[in-house]
Amino acid sequence: MITLDIFADPVCPWCFIGKARLDRALAQRPNHPFQRAWQPFELNPTMPPEGMARADYLQAKFGQDGAAKMHVQLLEIAEAEGYDFHPERVTHQPNTRDAHRLLHWAGLEERQEDVMEGLLAAHWRDGRNIGDATVLCEVAEAAKMDPRLVERLLASDADIDTIVAKEAHARERGINAVPSVVVANAHLVSGAQPTELWLQVIDELSGAPSDATQH
Repeated sequence: MITLDIFADPVCPWCFIGKARLDRALAQRPNHPFQRAWQPFELNPTMPPEGMARADYLQAKFGQDGAAKMHVQLLEIAEAEGYDFHPERVTHQPNTRDAHRLLHWAGLEERQEDVMEGLLAAHWRDGRNIGDATVLCEVAEAAKMDPRLVERLLASDADIDTIVAKEAHARERGINAVPSVVVANAHLVSGAQPTELWLQVIDELSGAPSDATQH
């Protein structure tokens, strides 16, 4: 198996789109050689623990015109590619450190795929606050983790240092945006790359003809 270390933050819309595109490629190549490992990278590590109103966040980061253009662009991509994506439902910009802690624990139980999917769905489809412990416990339970254990861990400082250290190491390696995918600990693929690119990568690594239309 070839490891894909995916540096992502579930509140990043491009991470939602990037995962959906990669999912489609992997589904079309069921014998693919990849094993995904979701790595922490907080877009806003200084976000207050309680988060903030998303409208205020977007205004401060992009300005009114920039936020509106990005919103339209994302909706056009989601509609064209058929994703269940509803950024208009997101009213709160959360602190995601606890979400990354949950992903870390999910990795120990080999439940990361379900947890990341649950976090993205909660935020981008349902507009829920994934900085809230109750929401995180529900995501964990849906992924067949023990919600009572997760609740106790979230109430503690468990693995905060681990998340901070992993993010610092990622920045030292030159990763400064998400999604960023490190293939086999050697090759960096940045951004929400199209499904066709991942199909080509899989075919090249497996020795199959590089034909993105192959099914």
